[in-house]
Amino acid sequence: MPSPFLMRRSLVLCLMLSLSVANYSLFTSHYTLLSAQTLTIAELNCENLFDCGHDSLKQDHDWLPGSVRSWTPRRYWQKLNNIGQELVACSETLPDLIALVEVENDSVMRDLTRRSVLRGARYDYLMTQSDDVRGIDVALLYQHFTFRPVCYDMLHVVPLPGMRPTRDILYVKGEFISGDTLHVFVVHAPSRYGGERATRPNRRVVADRLLQAVDSVRVLSPDAKIIVTGDFNDYAASPALCFLAEHHFINVTSGASGSHGARATYRYQGQWNSIDHVLVNAPLLQHVDTAYIFDAPFLLEEDRRYGGVKPLRTYNGYRYQRGFSDHLPLVVRLKF
Repeated sequence: MPSPFLMRRSLVLCLMLSLSVANYSLFTSHYTLLSAQTLTIAELNCENLFDCGHDSLKQDHDWLPGSVRSWTPRRYWQKLNNIGQELVACSETLPDLIALVEVENDSVMRDLTRRSVLRGARYDYLMTQSDDVRGIDVALLYQHFTFRPVCYDMLHVVPLPGMRPTRDILYVKGEFISGDTLHVFVVHAPSRYGGERATRPNRRVVADRLLQAVDSVRVLSPDAKIIVTGDFNDYAASPALCFLAEHHFINVTSGASGSHGARATYRYQGQWNSIDHVLVNAPLLQHVDTAYIFDAPFLLEEDRRYGGVKPLRTYNGYRYQRGFSDHLPLVVRLKF
C-alpha cells in the first residue's frame, strides 16, 4: 500500500502544477537535441541565507539588523547576489535543477530568483515549510523550459524523543524535456552538534523517512529514476549513507573534487570532507556523465591556520567578510 505522502497535499499540488502543461509543450522549440539530452543538477548549502525580518515563531535573532552580526539589508542583498553569482558560474550552462539548503523562507527565495543577479535565469522554485526552530528550509530551483514539476510534497520527519524538530524532506516529481520522469528528494539532515555518535540516530531517522517515501515511489513505478541530494551532515562512509547504499543508492559524488584545491565540499579544522552528496538509484546511474565540486578562486580564501585554501564564508566568527558559504557547490551532469 503506497505511503499517504503521495496522496495528501500532493493531489492538490499536482492539480495546481498541471496548469503549466500547455506552456511546457513549447519548450522543445528553445533547445537543440544535444541540450535536451543533458541535465545539470547543482547542490549548495547557502549557510544561513536569512532575510532581515524577525519571525516571532523562529529563533532567527542572530540575523537581524540590531543583532551581534549586524545583518543589515545591504549585507543580505550582498549575500543573495553572491549566491546567485556562484550558481550562474558553477556550470558551462545554467543548471536545470538547483537544490538549496539553509534558506529561510519564501521571501528569501523570491528575492533570490526574482531580484538578485540570478533573476535573468528565470528560475522557479519549490520549497519546504518546516518546524526547524531556526526557521531554515530546503528548496529546489528549476528551469521551467527544461523541467516541469508534476507534483511535490513536504515529507515531515517525526523527531525522536529529545531531538529538536528538523527540516522536512522536499519531494518533487517532474518531467525533463527529454521525456524522462525524475523523482528528486532534497535533504538537510540534523547536525552533529552534541557529538557525532550521540546525534547519529537523528540522521538515521531522516534516512528512514526518506526510504519510506522512496519505497512508495518504487511501488508505483519500479523503474523510477530517483535523485537524492542535499546536506546529510555525514560523510560517505557514515552509517546513514551506508544505510542508503544498502537500499540501492549510489553516491555519484563520493570521489568528486575541485580544480583549485578543494578535495571536498566542506573544510573543518584543516580537513576536507564532503557532507553534501548526490545519490542516484540504478535506473539513473547509467545516465551520470560528470560529477565535480565547483571551487573557483573567488569562492576560496587562504587558510592561514592550517595551510591551503578553504571556502570563503560570509562571516569568520562574527567578523563580516562579504563571502559566500562554508560549503562549495556540487555539480552533476546527466545525459539521456
